[in-house]
Amino acid sequence: MTLNLTKKNIIRILNATNSEVTRLMLETAQYRSNNLITYSKNVFIPLTEICRNDCGYCNFKKQPDDPDAIILKTKKEVLLELKEAEKYGCKEVLFTFGEDADSEEAVRLKLTEYGYEKMTDYVVDICRMTLDETSLLPHTNGGNYTYDDLKRLKDVNASMGLMLENSSSRLMELPAHKKSPGKNPEIRLKTIENAGRLKIPYTTGILIGIGETREEVAESLLAIRDLYDRYGHIQEVIIQNFTPMQGIEMEDWAEPSFLDMIRTVTAAALLFGDTDVSIQVPPNLNRDTAQIFLLCGADDWGGVSPISPDYVNITSPWPGIDELEKLTVDAGFELTERLCVYEKYVNDEWLNNTLLKKISSISGHR
Repeated sequence: MTLNLTKKNIIRILNATNSEVTRLMLETAQYRSNNLITYSKNVFIPLTEICRNDCGYCNFKKQPDDPDAIILKTKKEVLLELKEAEKYGCKEVLFTFGEDADSEEAVRLKLTEYGYEKMTDYVVDICRMTLDETSLLPHTNGGNYTYDDLKRLKDVNASMGLMLENSSSRLMELPAHKKSPGKNPEIRLKTIENAGRLKIPYTTGILIGIGETREEVAESLLAIRDLYDRYGHIQEVIIQNFTPMQGIEMEDWAEPSFLDMIRTVTAAALLFGDTDVSIQVPPNLNRDTAQIFLLCGADDWGGVSPISPDYVNITSPWPGIDELEKLTVDAGFELTERLCVYEKYVNDEWLNNTLLKKISSISGHR
C-alpha cells in the first residue's frame, strides 16, 4: 500500500488538528510489517571536537585553544575505548568528529605527528583498526565528504550517516547555520546522493525547531524520499528535535512543541510507509514522550550506548536498555537489537567481503 504523498499532503499532515492527528496515527499502523522496535548497542567516540562549522544550536564544537578540547585522539586511546565497549557487548562504534577538522592548524599538526596527511586518511585507518582488532562495526558520521573520500570510507564502514537537517537554503541566513558553510543543503544533498551512487547503507534525517517552516519540513522529507527512490541506500530517517541548552547561541530559542513532533513523525512514517526505511526518534531527547512516537510510526530508537554519553547532546543522557525495553513493551511492542547496518544490506551488492565476514562473526549471519 502506498499513499503517494505530495508536498500538499505532507503540509496538511503538519498542520493537522488534534482529531486529525489521532486518525493519522492510527493510519500508520497499517504499514507496520511487524511489532518490533529496534536499537543498536554502540559506543560513541568523538575523534576530534574541532569543526569548521559553528552552528547556533551546537554544544559539540570546541575551539583549539580550549584546554578541554579533544584535538585528535590517538589510535591507542581509541583502541582502549573500543576494547572497553566490547566488554559491554557493543557491536557498533559511532565515530563522530567536526567537519573538515583538518582545516584547523592544531588538527593538522596532530595528523602530521601521527603520520597522516589529512583527516580522511586517519579515519580510514581508525576504521580499519576497528575491523582488524575488535568485534565492533564502524559507522562514521563526520560531515560532508567528496565522492573519492566516501569511496575509501565505504571499504571500512558497515554504514555511514549525515543529517540533512533541512533542504532550505534560507536557514543559512538564520542563527542555526549562518556560520556553517558545511550545512549548505546543496552540499549535503550531494554527499547523500554520492553515498547512494556508491551503495553505502546510510542514515539521514531532519532537525526540527531551528527556524524552518512546515513547507520546508515537507520539502526536506520529500528530498530524502527522492534520494531513497533513486538509490535505495537510506536505511533510516531520524526526526530530531532541537533541544536548547545553556551556552549555545540559540539557548533562548523555543524547542518544537510535542504536537509538532507528533505531526512530523507521523508525516515521515506515512511518507515512507510503503518502504522498509525505519523512522527513528532519539529517546534521550524525548524521554518523557518517547512512547507516543512509537504509536506515530517510529520503529527504531537508534544507537544507544551503555558506556558513553551522547556527545552531541551532552545534557541528555541515554536511557538504559532495561528502561527502553519497559517503554517499548508497555506501548505494545517488542524491543530487539540490530546492527548498525540493516539486514537488507548485508550482501555483496552493498558490502565487501571483509565487512561481510566481520558481520558473520558478530551475528552468525549467513
